[in-house]
Amino acid sequence: MRYRTLGRTGLQVSEVSLGTEYLMDKPRDHIITVIHAAIDAGINYFDLFGAAPDFRDAMGAAFAGHRQHVYLAAHLGAAIGEDGQYLKTRALKICRTFFDDFLTRYMTDYADVLVLHNCDRQNDFDALFCEDGPLGLALQLKKEGKTRFIGFSGHTVATALQAVESGYIDVLMFPVNIAGNAISDKKDLLKTCQARGVGVVAMKPLGGGKLLQGPRTVRMAHYQMGGEAQKLTKRVPITPVQCLHYTLSQVGVCAAIPGCASVEELRGVLAYMDATEAERDFSEVIADCAQYVPGECVYCNHCLPCPAQIDIGQTLRLFDMAQQDFTPAIRAAYAAMPAPASACIACGACEKRCPFGVPTVARIAEAAAFFA
Repeated sequence: MRYRTLGRTGLQVSEVSLGTEYLMDKPRDHIITVIHAAIDAGINYFDLFGAAPDFRDAMGAAFAGHRQHVYLAAHLGAAIGEDGQYLKTRALKICRTFFDDFLTRYMTDYADVLVLHNCDRQNDFDALFCEDGPLGLALQLKKEGKTRFIGFSGHTVATALQAVESGYIDVLMFPVNIAGNAISDKKDLLKTCQARGVGVVAMKPLGGGKLLQGPRTVRMAHYQMGGEAQKLTKRVPITPVQCLHYTLSQVGVCAAIPGCASVEELRGVLAYMDATEAERDFSEVIADCAQYVPGECVYCNHCLPCPAQIDIGQTLRLFDMAQQDFTPAIRAAYAAMPAPASACIACGACEKRCPFGVPTVARIAEAAAFFA
């Protein structure tokens, strides 16, 4: 497993982390088996919005004895109604009750990240982000030591950007997947997170599983895209490895949280860790779906091999990140590259291989001048 720093929190989180939504209707022993398999594989960040008592009790049992090795993300505003069904709420009393219940059932004194839950509309954002609303409660809980950091989850750029720019949140949960590559302003959102030190936890990296369905036309909902719903035509199969490589290649992304309903599905996403560059290559997929902006690098490294040994995708990714905030971490990552951008011999082989019309030689020259 590889780990990345979760923005300004400083937490070292596993690149492949785990969403637990698809475990919520599973038997207790099944849940414990999957969580233990994830921990054994080095996964250490778990998103936990489910509020059902049986689910929380099972998860609490799964993490017993492992609490010091994992990061738990609770949600403020996720509850269970009187009918036993999921309920999104902004009522402070209910929010506090279900957060206290989280601490009790998970047998812990604190959450590592407390996520302001599922906000997509402006009127909801206004209710959520006020001092006498859930934001104020989250700040109070942080002051009390019951959460270390505050997060925000949403599926629209407009509300997510407001949350990031508010200065209150340390972590953003947002859909980042190959199907939504061309969603308007999404990349600006990710760059803003990187510039402000807000760690991005990418949800829906597999598009809720729809990206893994065989070649066909599927309808992607807005919450699976991080933008407007759309139909997506897939003419070639897409693998979990390709999905994760795309997601983890995007600026600002610290961890991806695919949902896994079984150990078998977990193994499918963990295959990313040992996959070859050929297995990770998503260029054919993204080109087939036409979800890209011509001339824009998507960091797929389809342009390799480079005769000068330049890792072109990572070089341009670091260059794009540095435009927002040239941090010591970016400088160190660039210094550790196998070859600097200045090693480019302008042979043009990369541009011939690029499916997206990126003026790679010119962009590498810009990076070389910047990093000089």
